[in-house]
Amino acid sequence: MIKRFIPYLSFVLLVVACNNFGGPKKPNNLISKKMMVNILIDARLMGSATHAYKQKMQERGIEFDSYVFEKYGIDSLQFALSNSYYAYHIKDYEEIYNTISDSLEKLKTVLNERKLEEEEKQKKRVEDSINALKVKDSLDISIKKDTLTEDLLKKKIKEEEGVLINPVSHKNRRSRK
Repeated sequence: MIKRFIPYLSFVLLVVACNNFGGPKKPNNLISKKMMVNILIDARLMGSATHAYKQKMQERGIEFDSYVFEKYGIDSLQFALSNSYYAYHIKDYEEIYNTISDSLEKLKTVLNERKLEEEEKQKKRVEDSINALKVKDSLDISIKKDTLTEDLLKKKIKEEEGVLINPVSHKNRRSRK
């Protein structure tokens, strides 16, 4: 009889121990949903920082473990209790999670757009610097490309129209020999 009673008693104790009877109590200093969203977004961004950025932040005296808590004026216990409360109330936690997901997607889109804009600006700078370089003509004479020199070249070309070969003076012939 006792052998049959022990498994049932164990099962009942297990169920009672695992059941929290209504979940965690609402903390006195419960963090608002909006603030939880901001805290979790910042925590995610801090967690995704690369090693190089982490070093730069540490050089500036920013501690990763406490940065988010200090920023929002909370402590780790307050965050843990609030997180536990929202995790038990799944609809609230799902709302927080969806807001975080949407915010991070919007942030990703904005950053990608800025990256494309910056790449286009850099490409334009490179093109402008290439265009600003000196242009060499077929005789390897360096000229600067601008409207003044273009006008002078056009004028010189008009003056020399009809002349196929410019005569070489006797002085230039002797210096070549």
